[in-house]
Amino acid sequence: MFFTRLARSSRVAQWSPVRFASTSTTATPNKITASFLAKSAVLCSVAGVSIAAIVPDDIIDPLLPAGADAFDLIENGMHAPHQDWDHRAWNKTFDHQSIRRGYQVYREVCAACHSMSLISWRNLVGVSHTEAEVKEMAAEYEYEDGPNDQGEMFKRPGKLSDRFPVAYPNEEAARAANGGAYPPDLSCIVKARHGEEDYIFALLLGYTEPPPGISIRDGLHFNRYFPGGAISMARALYDEVVDYEDGTPNNASQLAKDVTTFLTWASYPEHDERKKMGMKSIAIMGILFGLSIWYKRFKWSPIKTRQIVYKAPKVRDV
Repeated sequence: MFFTRLARSSRVAQWSPVRFASTSTTATPNKITASFLAKSAVLCSVAGVSIAAIVPDDIIDPLLPAGADAFDLIENGMHAPHQDWDHRAWNKTFDHQSIRRGYQVYREVCAACHSMSLISWRNLVGVSHTEAEVKEMAAEYEYEDGPNDQGEMFKRPGKLSDRFPVAYPNEEAARAANGGAYPPDLSCIVKARHGEEDYIFALLLGYTEPPPGISIRDGLHFNRYFPGGAISMARALYDEVVDYEDGTPNNASQLAKDVTTFLTWASYPEHDERKKMGMKSIAIMGILFGLSIWYKRFKWSPIKTRQIVYKAPKVRDV
């Protein structure tokens, strides 16, 4: 009789969705770990500031490797101040009018000494100039080509596939024309310098008289942002040294801003496309993430919240 009743009661067991509210007040392991990491970070910061304020420099300096003193103005140059560049914002692209003006500054001022051997004329099309404008600018230069049918090299006008013309035929000629200094190639100069465009902008406008006690030999110029303080390149940007075709004020600061923007684009030509692709990816991933959360809740909420409920059978009087 007992086993018969137990079998009957097991057949009437059924599932019934029931939701429970968590009543636990104890901290979860994740909260404990996050609290520990936050307290450790605060204590490490306080300890670092205290050590830097208490321990004298003559004790710390011998412990550092050679050349580790990053605050020596003469040896490492002054830190370039940060500028509010438009293209630094996550949703902003390059100022293409500034790129166009910057190329004009490079062509009229910088190209006499510095080359951009990694940039082709076609790279300007759709960025700062139209295709017709670029073809006309490229045709102003002659490039050696060949051999022809007679096996001879010949000169031809430039075309879109050609690289920018170089300032000197080789490094030795460049050094001979600049007192032994070699003007660096500007194709990736922004990417190759610490501080990037901030450093280039500060360097172009950082020429001053040397401070008392510092002597600069003939042929060099003092620039407080250049490592060592003495630079072979003389100041090249002055007010009204370039006449802009669009009427933009052509003071030295504007010239430095525009040519720095142009050089930044040359170092990061994929900048605009990368940001556009990133914004598209974020939008698509956001939609897919929301759908995945909805699908997870739709699929698992009935399963995770159900409970087995036992219903006792009715007892019959025998």
